[in-house]
Amino acid sequence: MSERDDDPNVVDGEIVDDPATASLAVPSPPLPEPDYSEGGVPSFDFVRDKIENRYTTSLGSVDVAGLGTEHTAEALDKQIADRDQAAKDRLAEIRRSLRGE
Repeated sequence: MSERDDDPNVVDGEIVDDPATASLAVPSPPLPEPDYSEGGVPSFDFVRDKIENRYTTSLGSVDVAGLGTEHTAEALDKQIADRDQAAKDRLAEIRRSLRGE
C-alpha cells in the first residue's frame, strides 16, 4: 500500500455519465439551400441577394460620405463664396457710410 491509500482525505471516484447534460445536446441547425447548382450555376436568390447587398452598401457609403445631402463639396464652396461676397459688400457699405457718401 502506498501513502495515498492510507490518507483519509483521498477519495476514490469514478467517471459517470451525467444524464442531465446528455439531454441538453444542441441539435445541428438545418443546412441552408445551396447557392449553386451541381453544374456551378448560382441560384436566382443568391444573385439577387448579392446585387441588393451591393446596392444598399453603395447607398450607405454615399450617406456616410455626406454626398446624398445638401452638404456636397460644391454646395459648401458656394456657401463660402456667398458669405465672402456678403462680407465684401458689407465692408464696402461701411466704408461708403464713413466717407459720407
